Amino acid sequence: MFAGWSGLMTVHKNIPASLNIDAIRAEFPILQREINGRPLVYLDSAASAQKPEFVIESVAGVYRASYANVHRGLHTLANETTEAFEAAREDVRRFLNAKSASEIVFTRGSTEAINLVAHTFCQMLSPGDEIIISRMEHHSNIVPWILLSEKNGFTLKWADVTEAGELDYEQLAGLVNDRTRLIAITHMSNVLGTVNDIARIRAIPGVAEIPLLLDGSQSAVHLAVDVQALDCDFFVFTGHKLYGPSGAGALYARGDWLDRLPPYMGGGEMIADVFEDRVTFADVPHKFEAGTPAIADVIGLGAAIRWVERHDRVAMMEHERALMDRAMTGLAEIDGLTVIGTAQDKGAIISFHMEGAHPHDVAQILDKYGVAVRAGHHCAQPLMRRLGLSATARASFALYNTFEEADAFVDALKKAREFLI
Repeated sequence: MFAGWSGLMTVHKNIPASLNIDAIRAEFPILQREINGRPLVYLDSAASAQKPEFVIESVAGVYRASYANVHRGLHTLANETTEAFEAAREDVRRFLNAKSASEIVFTRGSTEAINLVAHTFCQMLSPGDEIIISRMEHHSNIVPWILLSEKNGFTLKWADVTEAGELDYEQLAGLVNDRTRLIAITHMSNVLGTVNDIARIRAIPGVAEIPLLLDGSQSAVHLAVDVQALDCDFFVFTGHKLYGPSGAGALYARGDWLDRLPPYMGGGEMIADVFEDRVTFADVPHKFEAGTPAIADVIGLGAAIRWVERHDRVAMMEHERALMDRAMTGLAEIDGLTVIGTAQDKGAIISFHMEGAHPHDVAQILDKYGVAVRAGHHCAQPLMRRLGLSATARASFALYNTFEEADAFVDALKKAREFLI
């Protein structure tokens, strides 16, 4: 099992001056709720974040004032909605620092984006080719590759995880060879909080020329992402973790990848012409956006990005790190509690295990005190087996959380231990 907290991080005591957390919290209607007679302490943002009024109203406003199907319409409502929809694509491009909006494909989320790449990229593979993933991946970056390896005959290789919860870069380097066709890896672990060093991966001999897919479901929320600086070929993220609606996410594909890859789904919107015996396809990125998209949710995703961009990203990261440090200091006082994953470069996610107590029981007792955490395998069963566990409890912090909430979490855990042990 990974070692517990060992004081590797600096404890931060002050909220960055550029952030007014009380004002930010006031923008989230759900944070005014009480659970079991206590103020809601929402520490499950790694699963899905809450939504500010700005995003809620952006989605509602589409339906209230200007909803119509996008593209090809000649009437006012269609033109207005198309303009807002494509403006959201530009929001994503700017947020990721992609070179062109034509490199951005809207999807239902990270899972669909990874499946899009997997199903199209693997059509170019032959038996004996290899793809590398890691043991810290979410199932969405595991299952598609397993299914396609069984169908297409390529070999799936696994990069391991160290005792500290970091990627084993030396072992990964040993997996790379002239048959490696793709490396697909999480940018930030949803279980451990570990932020993988992408520059270090690219520096492995032979990797510079290998296509690289990054699962940015967590990193897009907690880090300032620059896909050009990351030197990745594909980057995926989802809106619902980024204070946006569920049902909308995006795929970034560098350069001419979208031209090189075959379509993923067939239907309306992704075609140029349809004949009885052949089909020609729309220009990218529309070639990969078959059917009517989640119009209002995509527009809401753009609103969420603009809302995040109102705030200093460095200050946001410092605040989240300070919250985690505060909680970690309190957790160190609880006998029998082990923090899972102690990487030096770690986002604001704490997975933990309490000796003698099942994580589900811990989560249910915390809920009695108004504290919402996640318990289970977190869609990362290979990682759980690596840890020697079936499940953990997980607290994840976001911009809207406070030091008082971090303290309430620790206090509730102490009460849970008294009850369960």
